[in-house]
Amino acid sequence: MQATLAVLEGDGIGPEIVREAIKALKVIEKKFGHTFSLEYAPFGAAAYFTHGSPFPEATKEICDRADAIIKGPVGLAVNEMRKIPPEHRPEIGAILPLRKRYDTFANFRPVRLPASLAAFSPLKPELVQDGIDIMMIRELVGGIYFGDKTEGPATGMSYARDDCVYTREQVERIARVALAEARRRQCRLTNIHKANVLATSRFWNEVVEEVARQEFPDVDLVSMLVDNAAFQLMKWPAQFNGVVLLENMQGDIITDQAGGVLGSLGLMPSACIGPDKGYVEPAHGSAPDIAGQNKANPYSMIGSVAFLLDKCLGLRQEAEAVWQAMFQVLEAGYVTAELASANTPADKILATDRFGDMVADRLAAQ
Repeated sequence: MQATLAVLEGDGIGPEIVREAIKALKVIEKKFGHTFSLEYAPFGAAAYFTHGSPFPEATKEICDRADAIIKGPVGLAVNEMRKIPPEHRPEIGAILPLRKRYDTFANFRPVRLPASLAAFSPLKPELVQDGIDIMMIRELVGGIYFGDKTEGPATGMSYARDDCVYTREQVERIARVALAEARRRQCRLTNIHKANVLATSRFWNEVVEEVARQEFPDVDLVSMLVDNAAFQLMKWPAQFNGVVLLENMQGDIITDQAGGVLGSLGLMPSACIGPDKGYVEPAHGSAPDIAGQNKANPYSMIGSVAFLLDKCLGLRQEAEAVWQAMFQVLEAGYVTAELASANTPADKILATDRFGDMVADRLAAQ
């Protein structure tokens, strides 16, 4: 395969962890006979200071002609972010426009913790001893984040308003993605919602259930209120093994909570897929406090490249090879600093570049 990939290194630890992900991509390229042309472009808070925009026009052009996009985390320290006008800060001026430009409505976040790595979780051993394997699928371009927003006085009272809106088309297409993933995995789909309070959730449920009944009658579909789901995720996370479907804001919260179940957001890659193009990114932030120190965990960025191979390029065998290489490093007892315990031997704690090197070595040796 030949593919052009836009590489947006982002801010903070972004360039460091993207560098390690590219190492794995280069091994895949050589091992499987692919050709990946990489085009680097500025994106995020640093891009605002150097180019006057967090999503410069030149970057948009590079992304437009790419087959898929690799994106690092964005954002700088608080004092630096305050120097940027709100409309040009990365979340509003870069991330949301990126999602909107390519209509990346389906966000995939795997919550994977093999039984051999259960010790990473802060939960009691008996809750995770059999391993966790959940694919969370979040709708990404609708709901309250994209609804109209109002702030100001009205009839003498200050107020703010955020509209949460979903159309039938938006719910149908994310439902089909989640149901198809559950069918492929031959597993249950858990639909998370707040239908006891929100009209949008009641509408969401009606559409999801209709699509399931008419197009995916073979998929086991269950529903759960989001507050109960948050509780159950802590009480017994393995009950969600399979596929979980969430709307935008609820998914933003629950997927981060799932990172806590794993023990680190550094273990959560993600892919954002649209009708014609997708981008991949780690679920965590740019961690400017440790930028340049070679101590960030590149797992989520390398895993995001595995997702790019699978979800964006259709190279499932190559993607699984990357996953296995990362698990092999961790199962050998190696960790990055944030996963280390008081009992972790010093020679088992890896710097960012050493983790990337070990993954690349094991990938090459498979």
